[in-house]
Amino acid sequence: MGERTAWRPFLEQWSAEWIAGHDPDKDAPLAPEVVRDVWLGFAPASEAEVTAAEARLGRRLPPSLREFLLVTNGWRDAGNFIYRLAGTAELEWLRDTDDRTWTEIWEDLAEDDGEEDEDGEEAFGVQEAKVLARSLRLSLEGDAAVMLLDPEDVDEDGEWAAYWLASWSGEGPERYGSFHDLMHRQWVSFHALRKPPGATRDHWDAKVEQARCEALAGAVDGPLAVFAQAHEYGRDRADVLSMQMKAMLGDWRGQIANLMWYRPGHDDLLFSPLFAAELLPLLVRQDQLAHPHDLRPLPRLKEHAPEPVRALVADYEARAAEPGFRLTFGGSEFDAAVHAVADRLAGHPAFHAPDEPPIRTGPIVVTLYAGGDPRPQPHPLSDPAELRKARTDLCDEAWPELRAALRLWHPVCEDHIAPISLFADPVLAQLITPDRGRDILATPRGTGPGAH
Repeated sequence: MGERTAWRPFLEQWSAEWIAGHDPDKDAPLAPEVVRDVWLGFAPASEAEVTAAEARLGRRLPPSLREFLLVTNGWRDAGNFIYRLAGTAELEWLRDTDDRTWTEIWEDLAEDDGEEDEDGEEAFGVQEAKVLARSLRLSLEGDAAVMLLDPEDVDEDGEWAAYWLASWSGEGPERYGSFHDLMHRQWVSFHALRKPPGATRDHWDAKVEQARCEALAGAVDGPLAVFAQAHEYGRDRADVLSMQMKAMLGDWRGQIANLMWYRPGHDDLLFSPLFAAELLPLLVRQDQLAHPHDLRPLPRLKEHAPEPVRALVADYEARAAEPGFRLTFGGSEFDAAVHAVADRLAGHPAFHAPDEPPIRTGPIVVTLYAGGDPRPQPHPLSDPAELRKARTDLCDEAWPELRAALRLWHPVCEDHIAPISLFADPVLAQLITPDRGRDILATPRGTGPGAH
């Protein structure tokens, strides 16, 4: 960052959005001066105060911390779990503070594991203990968390490596390139958890909407990158859109499970047309195919979702159990074109052999057959290699027809960008390889609702 003029607007925006996201029922009260001044910081440190701190510590401070202190001599609420950052008079080496127990804990871990592992490399905890023992403590108060700088890990700009460490994280010290980088990460994480209104949220919502339009126009990697960035800021819509694209690129079962592992924040999604038309068929199919240790969102939805959603799930499962049930893939023209492909493939003897490992149907485990009949059907291909080749050849022949049907596809709502319900059909799930899924995504599609 270098220039203090770059810190000031960033911290002003941080302050405004932190205050906007403050929940008086859950959060500690904001100091009156914070509300009055819309400023989580303090008065700037003088050059003399910074120099005095450097003399006391015996080291010149790294540029980004130095410039930060010249903008604000300390800071409140550096993210969700650090309540106070030190000013010039409060900066101390970790070993000289009550927080030196962090070092002692990691030294004990290192001693338990020994200095080296079987390969002659440093054992777990050894390097971490060394870093902690020499670190400068930045944070004064936190939720079993601390922020540090390592004076022995310095880059070409004079920046010290920065660390974030929390006892509850399940991770060791997390390294960042500088104090600035660590502060930016704290900024991002507070947006991910608190989702405050303001310019940051508006910026990423606009970026997500632009990426959605680009995805429908046939872009793939660019929108995926935007959705990944927006995810870091807690924009749930990015996750819904990204899941559809990633499902087309492979592992649709893992993608639907990760998206729909129920939490109350997904209520809007559960009431959307996308859930009823696309996500619910996938959830039911994923639950049938789930292995014992897989995530299974469907049972959680049945227990915890709002009552109208539970009723919707029950109604779908009841209809799916009826003889003659057929999946619906979209509007009438697209649906007819897709079924023409799926039905022709499912009628071929090569698809009458088991197409999946045993699946879950309540307390009973059966094997699913592509034709929908749970009883083995005679087929001429008994050799697995011959069976795979026959299916591959049939899918190769059918693919151009399915691809051509994309011109008939329309999204059901503004959050719908890919025909993911195709994977709910056992045969089509085999036809759509990751390469073909990318081909689908690269094809401009959808002129109905939400396509503009």
